Amino acid sequence: MSEQGREDFLAADGLEDWVVLHGGPTAVYKVQSLSEATRLTQSIAQLPGLDGTKVQLTIVSERVTVRLTREVWNIEAEHIEVARAISKVASSFGAVADPGQVQEIQIAISAKPNAIDLPFWRAVLGYEPMLDDNAIDPLGNGSTVWMQELSEKKSLKHAMHIDVSVSKEHIQARLAAAVSAGGIIVEDSHAPASWILSDKSGNKVCIVAWPDGAVDPKG
Repeated sequence: MSEQGREDFLAADGLEDWVVLHGGPTAVYKVQSLSEATRLTQSIAQLPGLDGTKVQLTIVSERVTVRLTREVWNIEAEHIEVARAISKVASSFGAVADPGQVQEIQIAISAKPNAIDLPFWRAVLGYEPMLDDNAIDPLGNGSTVWMQELSEKKSLKHAMHIDVSVSKEHIQARLAAAVSAGGIIVEDSHAPASWILSDKSGNKVCIVAWPDGAVDPKG
């Protein structure tokens, strides 16, 4: 795990296009057409050093999403220059970065330490390992699955919730939208790093910006 890599990326200049999510540095660019998005993606793919990496390029209509690592703890020093190079290519195409669109959804499956069954989830979903406690879609289409240990002191034996990772600049807007839509704030003691919300049935979701540098008052 590389906390230093994350901190260095957050502190670097020239990375205004980028947001650090659970899956690492991510940028979304808006262009004028699907064909332009395709040309932009091809130009990014030709940058030196991208072959053989975990980089993910996704085109949806007039948007191109670039993910550099797919895991926040795999950020290394070289990702800073790669991100700057991608931003330069995007600018040459007239693409507009849209940090407010950058997000990642993660499913958190909780169980007591002796009951965590990550091999099952990897097998049933057809996922691959990234770290010892997670599973990722090899095609990059589905949500990451993270196994979370439940404290032995809790009466719950198992649980699931959704993590929504967004930028620190846009987490307040996402929170406000969720509350306006009927969401209930369950836990805010870690704000502005994260909030736990629920729907009216009690299903929980955690909105987080700590990967992007939002400070947790509890450390």
